[in-house]
Parts: sequence; structure tokens; C-alpha cells
Amino acid sequence: MTTLSSVVGAPLTKVWSWESIDWKTAWIHVRKLQMRIAKAVRSGRYGKAKALQWILTHSFYAKLIAVKRVTQNKGKITPGIDRILWKTANQKMQAAKSLKRRGYKALPLRRVYIPKKNGKSRPLGIPAMIDRAQQALHLLALEPIAEIQADKNSYGFRPKRSCHDAIEQCFIALARKYSSKWILEGDIKSCFDQISHTWLENNITMDKRILRQWLKAGYIEEGFLYPTERGTPQGGLASPVLCNMALDGLEKAIKSITKPGDKINYVRYADDWICTAENREILESKVLPTVVEFLKERGLELSQEKTRITHINEGFDFLGFSIRKYKEKLLIKPSKKSVKSFLKRTREIIHTRRAAKQSEMIKTLNPKIQGWTNYYRHSVAKRIFSQVDTCIFKSLWRWAKRRHPNKSITWIKRKYFPRVGLKSWCFCTKGKGAEEPNIFLKSAAKTRIVRHVKIKAEATPYDSAFKDYFARRSIKLKKHEIQPG
Repeated sequence: MTTLSSVVGAPLTKVWSWESIDWKTAWIHVRKLQMRIAKAVRSGRYGKAKALQWILTHSFYAKLIAVKRVTQNKGKITPGIDRILWKTANQKMQAAKSLKRRGYKALPLRRVYIPKKNGKSRPLGIPAMIDRAQQALHLLALEPIAEIQADKNSYGFRPKRSCHDAIEQCFIALARKYSSKWILEGDIKSCFDQISHTWLENNITMDKRILRQWLKAGYIEEGFLYPTERGTPQGGLASPVLCNMALDGLEKAIKSITKPGDKINYVRYADDWICTAENREILESKVLPTVVEFLKERGLELSQEKTRITHINEGFDFLGFSIRKYKEKLLIKPSKKSVKSFLKRTREIIHTRRAAKQSEMIKTLNPKIQGWTNYYRHSVAKRIFSQVDTCIFKSLWRWAKRRHPNKSITWIKRKYFPRVGLKSWCFCTKGKGAEEPNIFLKSAAKTRIVRHVKIKAEATPYDSAFKDYFARRSIKLKKHEIQPG
């Protein structure tokens, strides 16, 4: 416990311990500074914004919040190259005190590989806890600027925005009879790994010395240190925001070389994006050259193999959804690839748990079904949900028969698929009253389909003018939340 009487943002003559921190007060203090930073940027007063950033990154409240973030997220049990984790209250408190600019040198990242859906591996750089906390701290000061400068139709890794906002914007852009008919599906080659360090250092409004430490930290793989000359490593807290800021401005660049009759609409989620137009020629002669030049300045380029132009009647996949017009009617459904991938995972779960109890099987499958249906419940998914139920039922029936090869079909049905009330073939356990109730497998088809209400394109939580808007929106979204079942 230490008296922090002279620390920026900390109350005078107050004795602190981790357990006694008033987090509400801490967040109010940080939020006020963030709102002031955003206001300064909107007014074009970048000098004032930088001064406020300095105050925020030296605030002890901000340092406490940064440490709390990295010790509560999913990566809290994953150490960096130094193998250090902050688990105890004392360790967290000492960590907050150690977050200083002077003498800070980022450690190399620990390189690991995670499997991708296509069977390949993606490199992931895991920073040390101290570097994660430094990133969390400086992001508190950078995010308000990123939000004010962001493209209106950018939806990935931004507060209060989601994939569903991006998909709803696609619906708005393509649903009408006279909407755009052609879509450019843009694929940026290794976006996170190729962003120019020079561009980032020259254009990101933050402490250049700190930014350079993150970018030039290098990584350790099999005992060898490798330098990083470009890119921002996937795995760092700062990477998504830096990537967003590098791509912000593309929407404005595209619209500056087109006219309203071209029916240009741009939607981006992180480095996945589409652009619509009235005809193919506009995309080929106007949009593509502009995109190529924009990306080149940032050290990036389009993938020639994956970038393509599609007619809306052929349809395209975006963020796991299939978007296509059928006889002038736009339908957005779960993509075939997503359905296939989900069913493959559920079959693997069922196949590898041959000896599991029925209750354990249900408890394993339910969160998977819940999560997948929750993601697609804003689309035209009712029929696909029913098909998913049928496929899972068939897999479970085979599982039950394998467990009891010498039992009759009637016996297996009675044990694993009993009749409950008016419904037959329920995959559930037979409970013993209130103390041990029945456990049912979740039915995908029973998921309620709800239309998602898109966020206002210009809305940002760092503008006080939208305070009431976000309060009302939060209430509406909570009404449609699905509780885990």
C-alpha cells in the first residue's frame, strides 16, 4: 500500500490497494480526458489533443485500467517471452506503478502459430504482460482519435460496432430494385504483416517513441531473434486499431473519384471490405486503380487471386454470410462454408466423445449451437437452422447406437430420445424432480429471428452528442439478447 499524492489523475492523500480501487471513479476520470481528446481532434486542434494524450498516458487511473484490462481478458494466462504473469493484487499494483515512458523498451514477441480454417497456420505474436499493458494504456489515448478519423462505414474492432452492423449496411446498399448491381470483393494480401512502419510513424497521432518500440520489437522463434521491418503483429492489443487507422480514408478516396449516379457504397470490417457500383466498368476503371494507389502508400497490395468483381445475382460471401438476390429479392443467409464448418465441428465433438455421458454431451454442444445461431439470428436462417438440427440429430443417433450395439432401436430411443410432453425425439436427460431437472439439447430452429438495427454511421461514443442515442440503443439491444440455454 502506497500513498500516491503526486500522481496525475489520482486523488491526493489517499492510500491505495488493488482491492480498494474505485473503478467507477477511475473510468469517469479517463472518459473525460478521452472526450476532450476527441473534441480537440474534431476542432482540428491536434496540439491540444497531443497534450491531453500525454496527461492521459501519465494518469495513474489510466494505468490501473490498462493493467486491469490485460489481467482480465482471455490472454491473462498466456505469458510472453519473459514468462511473467500478473496474478496477485500486489503484482497488479506494482505493474501499474511500473508503466513509465522513461526507459521503456519493448521485449520481443513470442511467436506461435494458430490453425486457420483452410488448414494453414497463422503466425501470432504474443507480447510480454508489460508490453500489453503499455499498449492498453496508450490505446486509451489513441482510440478517441481513431474513432473521430474513422471511415463512417468501418465496423471492425470499433466500440459499439459489430459484424451485424456491416451486414445490415450491405442490405441497405443492395436490397432495393434500383440498388447497385456489381460488387468488388477486396482482399488485402497479409494486411497486418505488411503495413509500412514509415507510414504508421508519420501518420499515427501518438507518442512516436512508444509506437516505434512496438513496431521494431522483433520476435523470438525457436530461440532465434528475428527483426520486424514491416507490419503490426497479430496478437497485440494495438494491432487492430493501427490497421483500422491505416485503412481509414479509403471510403473517402473512392467517393472522391465517383459521382452519385455510380451508386458507390463501401463497407469494411477490419481488412475485409466490399465496394458496390452500378456497373462493372466503374469498379474496374475508377475504383480499383484508386484502391491500388491508396494501399501502395501504406505498403499494402490487393491479392490478385482473391479480389474479384461479382454480380449481385451470383451473390458473394462476406463475414460468414451469403448475400445474393433471388428474383430481385435480396436474401442474406449463413454461407454454405460456415454451415459446413459448423457441422464439421459438431460432428468432431460427438465423434471424439464416445464415452461421454449424455448430460456432458449436451453441456458441450449447447454453447456451440447457442453461439452459432446467435451470430446468424439476424439473417434469413430459419430453414438452415432446421437443417442443422437434422444433421446434429443424425450424428447423435449414430453416437447412441455405437454406445449400445446390442440394444434395440426402441430401447435407444427411450433412453436418449424420450417423449417430453407433446414433443417426441427430444435429446435430453431424464431428471429427478426439481433437484435434478431435465437437460435438453438446444434446438437451432427455435432461435428467434430478429432484424438487427444498424448503428448510425456517424455515431461514436466519444461524442457527447450521441450519449442519449447510445443509451437508448443499449436498451433496445438488451431486449433482443439471447440468454444462454
